[in-house]
Amino acid sequence: MRSGGAFERSYRLALYETRTSLSAHPSVFLPYARRRYPDGRVVGPGTKITIDGFQRSANTFAVVAFESAQPAPVRIAHHLHAVAQIAESVRRRIPTVVLIREPEACALSHVIRNRYATPRIVLASWTRFYERLLPLRDDVVIAPFEAVTKDLGKVIAATNARFGTDFAPFEHDEANVEACFRAIERQNTARHGTVVETRVARPSAVREELREAGKLELAAPELARLRSRASAVYRTWLATADAQASS
Repeated sequence: MRSGGAFERSYRLALYETRTSLSAHPSVFLPYARRRYPDGRVVGPGTKITIDGFQRSANTFAVVAFESAQPAPVRIAHHLHAVAQIAESVRRRIPTVVLIREPEACALSHVIRNRYATPRIVLASWTRFYERLLPLRDDVVIAPFEAVTKDLGKVIAATNARFGTDFAPFEHDEANVEACFRAIERQNTARHGTVVETRVARPSAVREELREAGKLELAAPELARLRSRASAVYRTWLATADAQASS
């Protein structure tokens, strides 16, 4: 599943784990992130909504679709994939949507996109991310992957109801979804020079083929305890999401 030399993989994994650790602390991570990403994606005084979650949880589709539905530009905090971003958004009382995907599916997609990663490291990072956010789950709108990819308009409506906002809903029909996928492909092409199927944030038959090899690694007996822990965290988040939907 992975490529590159041993040194490169070790270096990238060290950076990944360092970032994961630091990104839990707003006072440390957010000043760095504002310098690193001056495009408005980091939560700040002008942020109107935060839409964020662990990588490979429909972050790009959610943001592109949300933006496409609004009659005027809205400053969105997004794509930081950091506990600090969500915690700071809640502290500032900014409407916050937390995206979440079933952990094993998320880990598989992440490993395919980032070939230096391993299922163990990604699954452990996923678990720490959502464990750290558990105390805030009642302060945000929880958006499971299936809800985002099948009816984002309902997520936006729930956000409006929860926070008293008036964001325009996304009409989740075939034409609008395809328009979002085309916009995502344009972004991917601008970044890489062509559409890279392992990295473009829309469904891909290429990734489906690669997923099978990753499933074998993820199913290893030595990961059983980690899978169980991740599953328990996921069930807790889904229970809160269900309670929000029924309230």
